[in-house]
Amino acid sequence: MKAVVFHEHGGPGVLKYEDARDPEPARGEVLIEVKATSINHVDIFLRRGMPGLKVPLPKIAGCDASGIVRELGPDVGGINVGARVTINPAISCGHCEFCAAGFGSQCATFAMVGEHIDGAYAELVKVPAHVVLPIPDSLSFEDAAAAPLVFLTAWSMLIGKGRIRPGEDVLILGAGAGVGTAAIQIAKMAGCRVIATASSDEKLAKAKDLGADILINYKNEEFDKRIRDITARRGVDVVVDYIGADTWLQSLRSARKGGRVLTCGATTGFAPQEDLRHIFYRQVQVLGSTMGSHREFLDVMKCIFRGQLKPVIDRVLPLSDAHAGHELIEKREVFGKLVLRP
Repeated sequence: MKAVVFHEHGGPGVLKYEDARDPEPARGEVLIEVKATSINHVDIFLRRGMPGLKVPLPKIAGCDASGIVRELGPDVGGINVGARVTINPAISCGHCEFCAAGFGSQCATFAMVGEHIDGAYAELVKVPAHVVLPIPDSLSFEDAAAAPLVFLTAWSMLIGKGRIRPGEDVLILGAGAGVGTAAIQIAKMAGCRVIATASSDEKLAKAKDLGADILINYKNEEFDKRIRDITARRGVDVVVDYIGADTWLQSLRSARKGGRVLTCGATTGFAPQEDLRHIFYRQVQVLGSTMGSHREFLDVMKCIFRGQLKPVIDRVLPLSDAHAGHELIEKREVFGKLVLRP
């Protein structure tokens, strides 16, 4: 098969489109012919190299995948060869104390397709059968590949952990990112007032089309000061911050007393400046979130199948141009998701 592989860490140029060995499904696994995959920030972090995380090389990245089932490993039932499917990129054991409580992403053996096992930047990918989900004919392979990671992340963060409620103010930073476009839609569906930040008026206009109520260009004004003006110094109920070092202190300042600051990533760095008084004195809750449970995956995908939520795709590129897609994302020239098609 053809695949995008990196043999060393570095810039987008280390991604090589080359021949790779076809994967063979083992017991309990499914082989999928990939029709579409998408780029996520975790792919970029893995390619660059992450402190404290050893990545076996050579590596095929790619968390999201949609396609057609081509082969079933032994002891796989309930899935038909030829079925149109997508996957939950999160793999958990299903029977430990955390999985039993519905917290699969806290599983001691938690793994990610494309991170801990080879992923979907390829013509074929094999995954455990329990993460495979059939998709309706009405859903394109591109949409099915753009949805899982970002929508599961946003859903678990806002609905599962953040417990957003109708009428609340939700501030979403970096609204042009994949998680941001998902979070805007989920917060609006829940009946919240959404305040979105982005680096350009063009991105903010697109965020408005998704349902954002108030727009802040963080290049032109300090968003925490604007939040104090908008809310008469009260602050917002919920802040969604996956930016990290560049925005963390402002995010804490933007939350109301007793508010919630939700984080699922740190694209600008993992060691932000922090003033603990904003947390203990103002009783702000800081909630970390990684992916979500399989139940949450099924819940959010049901909303996508029904058309209540819609993946936002900036553009579709050939798989062989994965390096160009990484460059576009690093330059922040993408709104929503960038999809790759073998």
